[in-house]
Amino acid sequence: MSWNPRNTMNLRLEFVELASQEGANRRALCRRFGISPKTGYKWLARQAQGGDAALTDRSRRPLQSPGRTASQLEQDVIALRQAHPAWGGRKIGQRLRDQGHVGVPAPSTITDILHRHGLISPEASEAATPWQRFEHAQPNDLWQMDFKGWFELQDGRRCSPLTVLDDHSRFSLVLDACGKTDTRIVLTHLRQTFRRYGLPLRINADNGSPWGSPGQPGQLTALGVWLVRLGVRLSHSRPLHPQTNGKDERFHRTLKAEVLNGQHFRTLRNAQNAFDAWRTVYNHQRPHQALGMATPATRYRVSARTYPEKLPPIEYGSNDTVVRVGCNGEVRFRSRHFKVSNALHNMPVAIRPHATLENCYDVYFMHHRLTIFNLDEPE
Repeated sequence: MSWNPRNTMNLRLEFVELASQEGANRRALCRRFGISPKTGYKWLARQAQGGDAALTDRSRRPLQSPGRTASQLEQDVIALRQAHPAWGGRKIGQRLRDQGHVGVPAPSTITDILHRHGLISPEASEAATPWQRFEHAQPNDLWQMDFKGWFELQDGRRCSPLTVLDDHSRFSLVLDACGKTDTRIVLTHLRQTFRRYGLPLRINADNGSPWGSPGQPGQLTALGVWLVRLGVRLSHSRPLHPQTNGKDERFHRTLKAEVLNGQHFRTLRNAQNAFDAWRTVYNHQRPHQALGMATPATRYRVSARTYPEKLPPIEYGSNDTVVRVGCNGEVRFRSRHFKVSNALHNMPVAIRPHATLENCYDVYFMHHRLTIFNLDEPE
C-alpha cells in the first residue's frame, strides 16, 4: 500500500504512535502501512530523538519553554482556540501540557481567557453538554460505522463522509469523502482499513442501505454477507434509535463543529485534504474528555486478526441441516418455503433445532443467526 504524498506526514505520525504502543508488532505494522522495516525503524528512531518535529522538514516550536511569560501563554491559548474553534478549556489545557508547556492554567482560567477575548459565544456555552456512554473493554471489540449526511460541493457534486470509529478508544479509523454511498464504495474503503488495522470482532451500523434492509429487517445485504464471511459479527442499531451508534453520531457532531461549519469545498479532493488534516488532530492531538483527556491514539491498538485476501470457505457442523438459498432468497425446508435473503443466493445456510421451542428451527449463515423457522405458523 503506497503512501499518498498529500497525507504522508499524517501516516508517519500514526505509524509511530501505533508502533510505540506496548506489545506492538512493528514488522507487521510496517507491512500494513506499506513500508519497509528499515523505513519504519528509521521513523521510530527519529521520533525518539526529536519528537514529532523530526518526522517533517518544517520547523516547530520547542516542546520545553521554561522562560515563557504568562502573557505569551495566554497568546498560546488564543492561538489554539483559533486553530480549533470547538475546543474548550479542558482540551486546550491538556494540549498545552502535551506540547510541553509548564504552568498551564486551570480549565476554568482558560475558559475565562476565551470569554475575555470574545472566543466563546453564548450558543457555544449552551451546546457544551457532556456525553457519557457505555464503552467496550478493548480496542477492536466494536467498530461503529455510518455515513454522515451529505453536503454539496462547489463543483455541484455531493460529499457523503464515510466514518468508522473504534468504540473503546474513539480512534477514527475511516474518514473518507465519498461521492456515492453504495456497497462498492464501502467495500473499497473497508478493504483498505482492514489491511491496515486488521479485523474487528463486531461492526455496528444502522438499518439503512447499504448496511441493512429497511423494508426487510434482519436480512443480510451483500455487504453484510461479506463481513460475516470475514468472521466479523454484524449488528444493527434499533430503528429510530441512533444513540445505539452513539459514539459515531457524536463524532459526526464534532466533525461538523470543527471542520464543516462555515466551510465550502470545491471538490471531493479538497474535502478529503481537510478530513486528513483534521483526522490527525482528532486522533493524535485533541484531548478527549471521555478518555480522561487522553487522545484516541494512546488507547488504540491494531487488531491481531489480519485481513485474509481470500475469503475462507463456508463450513457447518455435521449435525446441521444444510440447504442452498434459491434465486428468490428463499429456502425449502420440510416441504415449506421460507424467506432468508436475496444476497445469499446460491449460498448454503444451516438449519438447527431451536434449544427450547418445539417445531422451531434457527437458521444460520456461518456464525450469523439469520432468523427462526416456526413450522406451526401458517405458510
